[in-house]
Amino acid sequence: MTPAIAGFDYRRVLVADGVSLNAAVAGSGTPIVLLHGFPQTHLMWRHVAADLAADHTVICPDLRGYGASDKPAESGGATYAKRTMAADIVALARALGHERFALAGHDRGALVAFRAALDHPETITHLAALDVLPTLDMWEVMRGTSAAVGFHLYLMAQPPGLPEQMIAACPDAFFGHFLDIWTNDPRAIPADVRAAYLDACRDAVPSIVADYRASAGIDVDHDRADRDAGHRLRMPVTVLQQDWGAALGFDAAALWSAWAPDLRHGTVTCGHFMAEEAPADIARTLRDLLAR
Repeated sequence: MTPAIAGFDYRRVLVADGVSLNAAVAGSGTPIVLLHGFPQTHLMWRHVAADLAADHTVICPDLRGYGASDKPAESGGATYAKRTMAADIVALARALGHERFALAGHDRGALVAFRAALDHPETITHLAALDVLPTLDMWEVMRGTSAAVGFHLYLMAQPPGLPEQMIAACPDAFFGHFLDIWTNDPRAIPADVRAAYLDACRDAVPSIVADYRASAGIDVDHDRADRDAGHRLRMPVTVLQQDWGAALGFDAAALWSAWAPDLRHGTVTCGHFMAEEAPADIARTLRDLLAR
């Protein structure tokens, strides 16, 4: 059996033509939507979601192209543009009865959350982003030999065909590599959850690659247009990151501050999968954000 978040109800919600999202929902009170990263599913939020559901409505979807959500075939960059994926999340929340909600994302989910907050400022009340830079900034700081840590970004940025073929040839080795090297405490991702992640990724190679490919094209265009227009995030924003800036030579807080006037930025000592390695800390951080 595929693991599930205990105490949560599971629903399939139509969010766009031919696209439904799988979502786990529980709790009552002010709503917060939690978006997962790569190479994971909504299960990455299992501890944090259970904590927050004590006094919030918590919604944990699988993103378009991931987990048990629909995986439309890529038809140009817009299919997996973060603008499209963000619209999915707004439609999901609205279908569940929430016109305004807080949004927290990790990794890929944080990029979707960032885009949702820029495109739908009247809808997103609070924003948390875990362990990413905005797409445009990410590409601008990746340079020289230090960029080797992001080899997967360059691989999946290639035109359709080769990256899908290469990854599909050894998906468990490819996706498992990131689960291994990005985790400080392997016990944070137990065997059944790891297996669920690998199963989900194995079945989603084309859509995962399409998600990354969009971030090397149309997502950059959207970010640049917003930056050139001076658009900024209007809501309270919290960002937690590993100290990649020290390793790669950039000031992460300064980059985020350019987008978010009301920013609280912090660094963590746990691994990339912080919602699984330090769930109590992440839940507390999100509660602090929601109180602002």
